Amino acid sequence: MKFSITKSLVAALFAIPFMCSMAMASDIGKVTKRPLPRFVSMKAVEGNVRRGPSLSHRIDWVFKRRDMPLRVTAEHGHWRRVEDRDGMGGWVHYSLLSGARTVLVEKDMLQLRSRANPAAPVTVALEFGVVARVGACETEWCLLRSGGFKGWAPKARLWGVAPAEVFN
Repeated sequence: MKFSITKSLVAALFAIPFMCSMAMASDIGKVTKRPLPRFVSMKAVEGNVRRGPSLSHRIDWVFKRRDMPLRVTAEHGHWRRVEDRDGMGGWVHYSLLSGARTVLVEKDMLQLRSRANPAAPVTVALEFGVVARVGACETEWCLLRSGGFKGWAPKARLWGVAPAEVFN
């Protein structure tokens, strides 16, 4: 009995690095070699959302909002499985997507500030559902541009950036 338990324990210890590398590999897209999930935006004014990754699959619905942020969750050839803020999605051809970063405002009358500081002067307030372009993100704040205005907003009030994401 001791021998089989020891064998099982040794086998499990050797399997852990392999399982960890498999888990890490699943976080990288096989086509683009970019992280999954990741955020992109709609380049087109409208885009067909299909049940599967090809033109032969049925169109389930149509995204009709240019610059809408989407989360890419899978890749297959020229197709990306995406989802919106509500978790609705499907397969979209990559040519309809852009790497330009945008966010949806998740709080009504979200105040943009001149600096990434809650005490900084307010530059403008954005309504719930507004799509804004992202210039940069720090640990807790993102620099947004919308309607000719720009300012910093708390990251927790936005959909389209990951909580730990930092970029210029």
